[in-house]
Amino acid sequence: MTVSHVSAQSPLELRHLKTLLALREAGNLSRAAQLLNLTQSALSHQLKGLEAHYGVTLFERKANPASFGAAGQRLLRLADAVLPLFDEAERDVRRLVQGSAGQLRIAVECHTCFDWLMPAMDAFRSRWPEVELDIVSGFHADPIGLLHQDRAELAIVSEVDEDEAGVAVHPLFSFEIVALLPKGHPLLAKPWLEAADFADHTLITYPVPDEMLDLVRRVLQPAGITPPRRTSELTIAMLQLVASGRGLAALPLWAVESYLARGYVARQRIGEPGLTGRLYATSTTAMAEKPFIADFVSIMRETSLLNLPGVNLLPPAFHLALPAP
Repeated sequence: MTVSHVSAQSPLELRHLKTLLALREAGNLSRAAQLLNLTQSALSHQLKGLEAHYGVTLFERKANPASFGAAGQRLLRLADAVLPLFDEAERDVRRLVQGSAGQLRIAVECHTCFDWLMPAMDAFRSRWPEVELDIVSGFHADPIGLLHQDRAELAIVSEVDEDEAGVAVHPLFSFEIVALLPKGHPLLAKPWLEAADFADHTLITYPVPDEMLDLVRRVLQPAGITPPRRTSELTIAMLQLVASGRGLAALPLWAVESYLARGYVARQRIGEPGLTGRLYATSTTAMAEKPFIADFVSIMRETSLLNLPGVNLLPPAFHLALPAP
């Protein structure tokens, strides 16, 4: 489908407009490729073909964020005008065919989910006002169980069983989990932390089962390390304990980046390659057919990539096995 009036032979298509818009929002080709679920080379090839047709450079490749020339800015104005109408029409057609009313109750197992869920929920409400949106109160050790009990339509989890019957998995994003230490701590002199480095320090965590804590499950338990423990419901309270020398913590980098930027605490890598966490959305296979579920997953992926530092989107066909830390 062509959306240009330049000429009958114009190569300009909706995918080009989506690419330019993603590039503006993400800031560079790598992150734009993640937004569109394409390889960076495929995205670059697509843009080079468009530039070759018009005989003009659309954006400055060495700039970060991307800087658009006059031609690129003109096409972006077209994208801003056309794509919202196109997306709205697509949603309307899905509403007509599959219906739009319903409810979307979200269960979460992670204490840090709310920070990034709020922008996604705000965007969803404006696009699907007829869907009743809510978060299932409290934190749940088995949020997927709520799907089978018809107490939630979507569950946000950090680990999934790809063989579980009746459950559809929607990969979201990966992120680095870092150790948080007081400023000036001797362990900051090391290139990274190993399991043994936690042995003589109190580990400050959320009050959740150990199988929900990546550091414990994937690093400390395999090494037979059982440090003293202290728990807190609040991220800021955990960081206050760390800052005052009461122990160490391990949290997603995106959840503590603002505190690190202010020099409130210091961070250290866990293991030579770093410790990577992942988040998934899950629903029943029947609920996965609802158009508003697919749209909410898409919104979550987009808002997390654009708003959370250091995250990478998981491809839809991402292999679920976690590598060793």
